[in-house]
Amino acid sequence: MPLNHFSASVSRSIMGMAGFSDAQLTVQEAISQVCSQFPNTYWQELDQNEQDPKEFHAAMAKDGWLGIALPEELGGSGLGISEAVMMMQTITQSGAGMAGAQAIHANVYATQPLARFGTKEQLKETIPNIISGKWRTCFGVTEPNTGLDTLRLKTIAKKQLDGTYSVTGQKIWITCAQVASKMILLARTTPIEEVIKPSEGLSLFCINLDKAKPGLHMQKIKKMGGRAVDANEVFFDNYKIPADSLIGAENQGFKIILHGMNAERCLLAGEALGLGYAALAKAAKYAKERIVFQRPIGMNQGVAHPLADAYMRLEAAKLATYHAARLYDSSKTDSSITTDAIGVACNSAKYVAAEAAFTACEKALLAHGGMGYALEYDVERYFRECLVPRIAPVSREMILNYISEKVLDLPRSY
Repeated sequence: MPLNHFSASVSRSIMGMAGFSDAQLTVQEAISQVCSQFPNTYWQELDQNEQDPKEFHAAMAKDGWLGIALPEELGGSGLGISEAVMMMQTITQSGAGMAGAQAIHANVYATQPLARFGTKEQLKETIPNIISGKWRTCFGVTEPNTGLDTLRLKTIAKKQLDGTYSVTGQKIWITCAQVASKMILLARTTPIEEVIKPSEGLSLFCINLDKAKPGLHMQKIKKMGGRAVDANEVFFDNYKIPADSLIGAENQGFKIILHGMNAERCLLAGEALGLGYAALAKAAKYAKERIVFQRPIGMNQGVAHPLADAYMRLEAAKLATYHAARLYDSSKTDSSITTDAIGVACNSAKYVAAEAAFTACEKALLAHGGMGYALEYDVERYFRECLVPRIAPVSREMILNYISEKVLDLPRSY
């Protein structure tokens, strides 16, 4: 399905006029071809059986797409987050939904801090194996007792006399941990009582997830949507990791991880857009075909207008999303673009895209009436999954707090 409209006759040149680059359009076309191998029935079955989409992950790895935003010298495509956002939007819009996106999501954003700050040895060993699909990765930040208060996380990485670290603590909502070989882990290496600012004393690690090794335990979380990908509680109990697991300088992990967090917000925004467009396409098709009172229900403004309103909300959110992605990419070469400016753009994009997707999925389900509740029409799956971008990786309320403080210069409320 074309990215901007529901008619298959929309040309590449018209899409280009919307501001997309040739590289983005090429990505959209190529990813669409990969996704065409995996129909909605594939995703319906995996969702119901809670099975990992390993065939989809393998297909994406086969064509090198897991390295879309990683350097060419490491085997990546050398493209930016702008192209990665296009990829993620295309995946969710294909019918794969959030499950399809989350199957490869961390491979794109969690590797950004590693690519920027990792040692040559770390990059040479890790990145090519992630791109090839041999290793999958996950992001270990969120904790049950700190939630969004990341600076006060409890997981400790204690340095030993031999230079290694011993990790103790708990992470939660870790996507794909069951199938991942690597975790990008944020842990405290200096007690919060001994630092001047809470943002200090945190360190970032790229660790092996060796399920057979003492000190590591995982437990799957039963969840509402995206059931094809696992979400987990991960427990560390004096789990030993080597000294060379450290990414960048010790105690500077929070500054480093921001590169991954802002990228993740952009990707989530793109995924939300695709989900919303997919839902609207289903609803528009159904509204044209469903006959009630001897006329298609799409003739009724009570059906048509909510869908049209939802479409315009998605279009507006799309502008914010790709603006944020361009800003993120430009910051690599333009030192005048501040971290705060990137944060404002990425958080704003994630917020408006998530809200637009929720509206689209809700209206699409309601347009189907009772059949919207049926598995075969997909909109119930999209509706369950559209809550993910609203909740993760940061809540709507925390984004509002952030914008209030950074843009409006209002007193911090948390």
